[in-house]
Amino acid sequence: MATVASGGTIPIKLHSTHRPKPLSPFLGRKLNLNPSSRTSIATLHPKTLAVVASSGGEFFDAVHNLFLGVGVGLPCTVMECGDIIYRSTLPKPSGLTLTVPGAALALGTLSYLWATPGVAPGFFDMFFLAFVERLFRPTFKKVSDDFVLGKKLGEGAFGVVYRASLTKKPSSKEGDLVLKKATEYGAVEIWMNERVRRACSNSCADFVHGFLENSSKKGAEYWLIWRYEGEATLYDLMQSKEFPYNVERMIVKEVQDLPRGLERENTIIQTIMRQLLFALDGLHSTGIVHRDIKPQNIIFSEGSRTFKIIDLGAAADLRVGINYIPKEFLLDPRYAAPEQYIMSTQTPSAPSAPVATALSPVLWQMNLPDRFDIYSTGLIFLQMAFSGLRSDSALIQFNRQLKRCDYDLNAWRKSVEPRASSDLRKGFELLDLDGGIGWELLTSMVRYKAGQRISAKGALANPYFDREGLLVLSLMQNLRLQLFRATQQDYGEAAEWIIQLMAKSGTEKEGGFTEAQLQELTERREPKKKASPQRNALASVLRLQRKIMKTLNESVDELNRRRKSLWWSRWIPREE
Repeated sequence: MATVASGGTIPIKLHSTHRPKPLSPFLGRKLNLNPSSRTSIATLHPKTLAVVASSGGEFFDAVHNLFLGVGVGLPCTVMECGDIIYRSTLPKPSGLTLTVPGAALALGTLSYLWATPGVAPGFFDMFFLAFVERLFRPTFKKVSDDFVLGKKLGEGAFGVVYRASLTKKPSSKEGDLVLKKATEYGAVEIWMNERVRRACSNSCADFVHGFLENSSKKGAEYWLIWRYEGEATLYDLMQSKEFPYNVERMIVKEVQDLPRGLERENTIIQTIMRQLLFALDGLHSTGIVHRDIKPQNIIFSEGSRTFKIIDLGAAADLRVGINYIPKEFLLDPRYAAPEQYIMSTQTPSAPSAPVATALSPVLWQMNLPDRFDIYSTGLIFLQMAFSGLRSDSALIQFNRQLKRCDYDLNAWRKSVEPRASSDLRKGFELLDLDGGIGWELLTSMVRYKAGQRISAKGALANPYFDREGLLVLSLMQNLRLQLFRATQQDYGEAAEWIIQLMAKSGTEKEGGFTEAQLQELTERREPKKKASPQRNALASVLRLQRKIMKTLNESVDELNRRRKSLWWSRWIPREE
């Protein structure tokens, strides 16, 4: 016992400095404090505490033991599990322990974060790249002060387009620009072009900047600026009688001294389709659906000698929900898919940007909105193959015929081929080259149901594009093609193998199905007359799922109506 000058005693056992410290007497034991000991400690005189403090670390060791006893930092002591001594002697793990469930969860999480349209890239783009880009963007405030407007290049549903140059260097070729005064959806088109510039700049025209000009006479007007890459659109080239040989001269940049024929035309059309599908895949991979794909919105870039997509005024950014309203659609009826909507009308309005980005892979896989653009691209493919369908009136008539055939191209072909004109016969012959792989690709793109259409990646992996084409592919394009062909497998060969096995049924020496195996397959295929309990339970779960989704959609709509202006809203375009 330690004695203090004031006469008080402290019940603390002092340890010798030359002997090792024993383990805490409280480890593994239940602590019993009697009232007298608590009172003697609580009623110490200040001078007593001073002496204790001067006695060194023995007092703090005792306090440490006291805390161990009551279980501070050691839950096992309180729980009296009895294994604290053994657990304290175990070696500490040197790193993370890899388990099968943990690895599966990690892979699933990574797959979801990078699934189309990309949750992780979306957050990086929205909260980092967009912010950095705005720090270094050019500053234009007034068209009359900063630009010299030149030739009027065209006028569309969403604005007027001019050839222009910077005021400081009007005669310089490097200053050649294209200016568009947006009459509608100006802020949305600026957003889309900035997104494309950061994510897939080779898919669309080279965008420079967009700004809002305030004028006392005209009010607020949105202006968009691109670098001048050319004036010729695919529509202009297709209206020429020289198509597709006029495109060949532009791509190769020299006149080809080769005999004209179907093989040569097929190579040119194949090159155009490959470039268009590459551009579409870039848009779809970042979550943008164009909704207005047509020859007028495909321009030939003279510098890169490739076709690029323009006019994003009708596009929808489904990664964050920009320019998407569930029960409204923007389209050209000549090239629009039968469903007219890129997603189900039951889909709720887009919530806040972070929530929409997190949920975007689910909605994308449920609705496959990119197939809307694939249908329009298929019609362009059809027009390039059939010269008689390149006019608006002929295309409208074709759409009526296809609708009467339930959007089945094979049925349409059977109805028109017996009395086909020379232009139609030539188109069928072109698509039937190499075993009909061109026709097979076309029928996989132009289908009634969106889920049955092929994706841009799947189309590029089609054998139709096995040939080199007019323009040598870049290293990145070759790598993308190899990736598409590795991941977009066609299971037609497997289906044919199954059919062959079934045809050899009963012949065990051929490796076919036996009669018993065929009978088992038949029983599995035929539905039971009375639903099983498992089937009833599944139906109940599906009904409950629909109710939950309906309630969730209504809640999201209500939150969307009541949401306040949050800090990330400054990056979201709004019409003034």
